[in-house]
Amino acid sequence: MAHQNSALAASLTGPGASNGDLTTVADDGSKRRALYLKLFSGEMFKGFQRNTIARDLVTKRTLKNGKSLQFIYTGRTTAEFHTPGNSILGNGDSAPPVAEKTITCDDLLISSAFVYELDETLAHYDLRGEISKKIGYALAENYDRKIFRAISKAARKASPITKTNFVEPGGTQIRVGSTGTNASDAYDADLLVAAFYDAAAALDEKGVSTDGRVGVLNPRQYYELIQKVGDSGLINRDEQGSARQSGQGIVEIAGIKIYKSMNIPFFAKFGTAYGAASATVPGVTDPGNSGSFVGEAMGDDHNTTVNDYGQATKFTNSCGLIFQKEAAGVVEAIGPQVQVTSGDVSVIYQGDVILGRLAMGADYLNPAAAVELYAGTATAPAAFG
Repeated sequence: MAHQNSALAASLTGPGASNGDLTTVADDGSKRRALYLKLFSGEMFKGFQRNTIARDLVTKRTLKNGKSLQFIYTGRTTAEFHTPGNSILGNGDSAPPVAEKTITCDDLLISSAFVYELDETLAHYDLRGEISKKIGYALAENYDRKIFRAISKAARKASPITKTNFVEPGGTQIRVGSTGTNASDAYDADLLVAAFYDAAAALDEKGVSTDGRVGVLNPRQYYELIQKVGDSGLINRDEQGSARQSGQGIVEIAGIKIYKSMNIPFFAKFGTAYGAASATVPGVTDPGNSGSFVGEAMGDDHNTTVNDYGQATKFTNSCGLIFQKEAAGVVEAIGPQVQVTSGDVSVIYQGDVILGRLAMGADYLNPAAAVELYAGTATAPAAFG
């Protein structure tokens, strides 16, 4: 006995159809649901874009038809006065020297969730939209963390140009505070301001462009600086009202625009480190109920991926980054994308797997454009990679 009568079929409105196209393809209703899938994709991209700041602060290139991308360094040359009668046949030192840096794409980065169709039907909120945001957050978090680790790596490196008499400047490491071994110096606004001016001077001396200089601190460091607005004039006077607390690069010190992020290396944690003050803990009390993802241990990203992002112990005293966009590069083979199962798979499992993915790799480019802040030790953190 038939369960349906096509002669009495209702006329569908098709709120999810593109331009009213209600055509069913392969019995999965793909055209009828076209806008639903696009809505989810949009939510994922919003979640990614809102939570990644590093992507637009460094040099980004798209990788096609290859596993890596080559960047070329060109060193300096010299000048001299011409002696009448002498032929000019080029620099005898074969200058300017040239070196290369290759950034390779890491393995595919994914975040996924399975949505049971009945749960989606019974939910009184946009289940896919909420899940998509969290997938976007997860991808963005990993994206930023890799870039910030690469910038820390840059600050500890010498220049790839090492030709005799033509050695280019390398990275810079600046201690927050000049005496003692207290990690709590990382939260001292006066010491942070002094470190920013030292960093600006170092970048100037190394010939780094002033265009695109930024600093990234953890939230508590950022707000310590905000509180100094009244007596030190750190605020950009073009910004008013609540913009002062936005954390979106409003405060400037020595022309360095400052951002806040929970994804920077901070005493071997991501973004913050709670506990009693010591040489490796800045002394902030856990406010309680901080969960599993606040002050998360950095973990070892050493020899586990194509690019070396360093072991956790390499960041024991790291507490901030200052850099110009040439400090690090990121190559993208697959930009943020979303994939959703359909057809037979949806029928068999009565639900869909929602997958967010990207393929990228990050590494340092110009070490001279990177500055790492550290505290709690008189010895600068060691190089790696």
